[in-house]
Amino acid sequence: METPLVLTFDIGTQSARCLLVRPDGSFADIQQVKYDEPYYARNPGWAEQRPDYYYDRICEVGRAVCGRNPELLKNIIGVTVTVIRDTVLCLDKNNKPLRDIILWLDNRQAEFNDPFPCYKKWLFKFAGMDETTKIIYRATAANWLKQNQPELWAKTDKFVFLPAYLHYKMTGVLVDSEANMIGHLPFDYKRRKWKKKSELTRCITDVPDEKLCTLIKSGEVVGKITKEFSENSGVPEGLPLIATGSDKGCETLGLSVTKSNKAAISYGTTATIQMAVKKYFEPQQFMPAYPGIPNDIYNPEIEIFRGFWMLSWFVKEFGAEDRIEAEKRGCSPEQLLDKYIEKIPPGCNGLLLQPYWTPGVINPYAKGSVIGFADYHNRYHFYRAIIEGMCFELYDSLKLMEKRSGLQIDELFVGGGGARSDIVCQITADVFGLPVKRIQTHEACSIGASMVAFIADGVFKDYDEAIEHMVHEKDVFKPREKEHEIYMELYSVAYRKIFGKLEPIYRKLNKVYKRREQNEQ
Repeated sequence: METPLVLTFDIGTQSARCLLVRPDGSFADIQQVKYDEPYYARNPGWAEQRPDYYYDRICEVGRAVCGRNPELLKNIIGVTVTVIRDTVLCLDKNNKPLRDIILWLDNRQAEFNDPFPCYKKWLFKFAGMDETTKIIYRATAANWLKQNQPELWAKTDKFVFLPAYLHYKMTGVLVDSEANMIGHLPFDYKRRKWKKKSELTRCITDVPDEKLCTLIKSGEVVGKITKEFSENSGVPEGLPLIATGSDKGCETLGLSVTKSNKAAISYGTTATIQMAVKKYFEPQQFMPAYPGIPNDIYNPEIEIFRGFWMLSWFVKEFGAEDRIEAEKRGCSPEQLLDKYIEKIPPGCNGLLLQPYWTPGVINPYAKGSVIGFADYHNRYHFYRAIIEGMCFELYDSLKLMEKRSGLQIDELFVGGGGARSDIVCQITADVFGLPVKRIQTHEACSIGASMVAFIADGVFKDYDEAIEHMVHEKDVFKPREKEHEIYMELYSVAYRKIFGKLEPIYRKLNKVYKRREQNEQ
């Protein structure tokens, strides 16, 4: 019997991939294309992209894989696509885009023009949500569009996340998965449905019901691959497109994290730590747990908005010599830097970094900080301090989620581009004091998305069986007792106190810059 295959598209922030995935978790083929321009900014802080940019990249990588493997196309049982989160489009009545895509990286702000009814304002204030509701309202793209492009908003028939539009382009059916509903839309995360009009928090990210698309569950068929998409991409016409979930949700699944004693760390552009639980809880106050895969799972998550982007930033800004040396050696700058920082002791001889290069919703005034500089520190200490700072922050996040849930994590699985680094994985194990496991591939997101299709087709009876066949532990990084003791002392006496000490200064800095901006205007 021929081996069944799933054709999976993984649409990330910086690149797109197409993979032919086997039931044993290996790949019959893979094609990646890096974006020439991941996004463009019409104004400072904006991040936009052409409406069909991601669709065109899907077609590009699809043509490459399908063109190389004509003999395998008959073995494909289904197609999946997993996509970056909180990236939105305005569509007209014919599902044609009315403007460019607004990416999750976009920092434009709506004006908070006192939009809430008085009784809700008092309730928010009483619950301690006053500042959080304002932050979320300002960050909601729909609110900005209503204020700044009202005529376009009036023409908008559907306001959707990127996966829904790609589903439409591939099948002619405009629906989205519940597990893709991660972002600034009026979605009830606990009930996995659109919020009712009467709900207290609907007003924060409100979009009229008629502008919202139909939601289906992971594992359901979105529709069949159309002739037009087949001609553009090489994907056989008539194949079912199976609904999956967000890129992070698929990655967590692909790392085998479906039980409450495991956690998944993603070292990507954004660094995240996710759990998988059946009982809903807020990982941080007023922040939801996201809908996961399987459909009865929630993924509580805390993220560092600038994760391993910070290492790329460091190489760009301070690593000119290292880039030249790496090119001579035939390796990446990050691989070269890994060699140098191995010689630096845990704690970087007193250098500590807090990775708030981009603040979060809970700490909107935060700035990045580095303390402990001395005359013997160099750029390699700084580079290692970035990695240790991310690990400290993720550790702090896990401790918070454990406290809020009453659960305890005893296994960590790592994915994303940063997980390719042995020293990053070892530092993670040493900070957390837990074994850190790396699976057979860094393409965990595609493994997870493919699982959904294999189960939908009956190749596997459930996710436990799919994980058993598709996920294979390749490396285990065990924590070193001495290093863990050093990190825990640094965490308890210094790292966990940094933000509390500096927050008043951050707030004052914010006021200074706001005042300067107003004066300049």
